[in-house]
Order: sequence, then structure tokens, then C-alpha cells
Amino acid sequence: MRAHHLSLLWLLLCPGPAAAQVRPGIEVLLSDSAHLVVGKRVGLLTNQTGLDRAGRRTVDLLAADSAVRLVMLFGPEHGFRGTEDRPGPALSVDSATGLPIYNLYGPKQPSDSVALDSLDAVLVDLQDIGARYYTYVSTAVILMERAARRGKRVIVLDRPNPLGGKLVQGNVREHRAAEQTFVGFLPVPMRPGMTLGELLLLANDVLGIHARLTVIPVGGWRRGTYFDATGLPWVRPSPSMADLESAIHYPGACLFEGTNLSVGRGTRFPFQAIGASWVDARAVIRRLNVGEGGRGKGEGLDGVQIWADTLTPQAPSDGKYDGVRINVIRLRVTDRRRYDPTHTAVALLAALRVVHPDSFHFVAERFDLLAAGPALRRAILAGRAPAVIWRGWEPALERFRRMRVKYLLY
Repeated sequence: MRAHHLSLLWLLLCPGPAAAQVRPGIEVLLSDSAHLVVGKRVGLLTNQTGLDRAGRRTVDLLAADSAVRLVMLFGPEHGFRGTEDRPGPALSVDSATGLPIYNLYGPKQPSDSVALDSLDAVLVDLQDIGARYYTYVSTAVILMERAARRGKRVIVLDRPNPLGGKLVQGNVREHRAAEQTFVGFLPVPMRPGMTLGELLLLANDVLGIHARLTVIPVGGWRRGTYFDATGLPWVRPSPSMADLESAIHYPGACLFEGTNLSVGRGTRFPFQAIGASWVDARAVIRRLNVGEGGRGKGEGLDGVQIWADTLTPQAPSDGKYDGVRINVIRLRVTDRRRYDPTHTAVALLAALRVVHPDSFHFVAERFDLLAAGPALRRAILAGRAPAVIWRGWEPALERFRRMRVKYLLY
């Protein structure tokens, strides 16, 4: 039975606004749904974000449970420990438990799939960030596909969407059945407003995977709740995702990874700063028509403060401007309900193109991968007004809002 039909379980877990502190899926599994794994040989896809409220690793909780046979681990991008900026070894060992860790990010390893033959079920416990580009969803989908081919059950230990689950923003990627990449291959917007479990329900259906999929929901979470209201500790999902502020900007700021500008990697403000040594930040901000005090008054700049600053990246993982003092446009959220990072990113791209026509460049292949095709890049190069661009996204966004309803758990 599909997880989003388990209405009774949901009512028990989320009785109302006065519910207790948010409980991640691993706690719900062990307290309410342990029968799904009792006596089973299981593998676990996780990383450093797989923790309960007390900071105990999901790996250790399962390994210590005599009723469960945890026999192998799988790691996503940045590795099982979340510290790698480049693909790690195909096979390593968790020093605490002695369990093998198969790296699922990078070229497919035959041993990954063969290992699944010895399992009864695969568990997934990863903290997604709430943006289409993040590769943890892709990794989980790939593992789900391999498990489905072998008839293995997939159990997702869900976690909150750090950005809440109400706002849906950005352009929608068209569904192309034959195309699959690690970066945002699902037919969803830049900010889909869904948890990892909900996205896997959608993927299982839309991509025709037909896995035996069960999602263990987060206890006590509501769609309007951002991560800092969950009571859960912030653990960097990836090395450059410093805090919730960075995460909120990420659905828009990540687009600049496909340009010759820095996104603040190697500084204390990743995805909160956009710039380069040649950028005239004040001229770009004037072009944006930013109001007094840096608070956005230009179209598409609601809920964000914007100002000029300088930063010096140190050993940035993208290699941009290492040790070079750069001029940046800084971003700070002032109203989460009104802020659309995808609109702000488009406004910034357009302004940079006008102010620095000779210095600003797209890295076309990378940008188009993030932007779900060349349309956005071509529109910026053609000088199309930002408002025209994002208004063109609305019909597809509205279709997505209607489509996603059947996969929502909260």
C-alpha cells in the first residue's frame, strides 16, 4: 500500500498544531513502524545528516537494534561523511560499525547493484535542501530504480524540507523520459516545495519505476515550517551549505554556478553573495532599482535586502577567485513569505549582463543543466525583461502545483 494512503498513521503522527517537537523519519520508524524492518537484511543510503533529535546516527541506531540486520551502507555526493567535494572511492568502510559503504555518486559501479541482491529492503535517510539541483534526490532515485529491478522494498525515512513546503518557485523542467542526470532531472520547479519522500513518490510514478515504496513521514512537521522552527539541529547537508540562510537563497543563487561569477564558496556566506573581481556591485544594484537601505523595491526583489560588499574566497570548492578580493552583491532574506530567490536571480543575471556585457559570461553547458535547458540563458542574452521571463513560467508552475497534490504527505 502506498505511503500517502496511510491516513491513519498520519493522523497518529501529526495530531494538530500542538504536536511535539518534529521527529525525523528514523525515530518514527523505530517507534511506530519497526515491523517493516524486523528480521530483514537492510541497506541504508545516508550521510552525516542521518541523525535523530539527540544527534545519534541512523546507522548506529539500526546497527544496535538486534531485530534489524543492517548489512551495508550507501553514500551520496560529498560522501558518507559529507566532507568530499569530489567523488570518493567506490567502496570504503564505516570505521564505527565495520560496514561497507558503496559510493553511489559518479560512474555506476557493478558492485553497487550486485550488493542489492543480498538485501530484503533499502532504507533512505538523507536531508534534502529543497531545490531541484540538489543531487541527493537523484541518487535516491537511482538506488530506487536498481532496487525495483530486483523486487526489493524501498523505505524512505523522511525529513523536513528546510524551506518549508508551501512555496513553489522557478521554472519547471520538462519531463524527458530518456534523459537522466545527477542534477535536477525530475520534472519539477527550481523550488518544488516537497520533501525527499514526496519527491520519490512523484519520481516512482512519473518515471514509471514501480518500486515497492513506503515513506515513513516526519512526525509533527507542517508544510509552512522552516527548518529553524523544527527543533532539529542544522547539520550541513553539503560542505558549502552553511546554514538556513544559504539554503533559502540556493534555488536562485545556484544558477550562478553556471557563470563566471562566484557564489561565495570559500567564504562565510555561500549562496548569499554573488560577485567577481571585475564586478561593479553598486552599479549592478542601481540597475536593480533597489530601494533605501538595500531593501528591494525593484520588481522581483520583495523580501530581500541587497547591498555591495567585498569578500575573499579561500580554497573555494569551485576554484573561483581563490585568494582574490572580489566585489559582491550580498543578499539577506527579510521576509520569507514574499521572497522568491529565483526571481531575484533572474533580475541579477539581467542586470549583470547590462552592466558588464564584455566581462559577464555563461558557462553554457553547466548553466543550461541547472536552468533545465537553454531558454533562460538565451532570454538573458537577448535582453528580455526579467518580469517577462518569470511570468512565462507561471502556466507550467500552476500545472505543477495541481499535479503535486497527490504526492503530498503533510
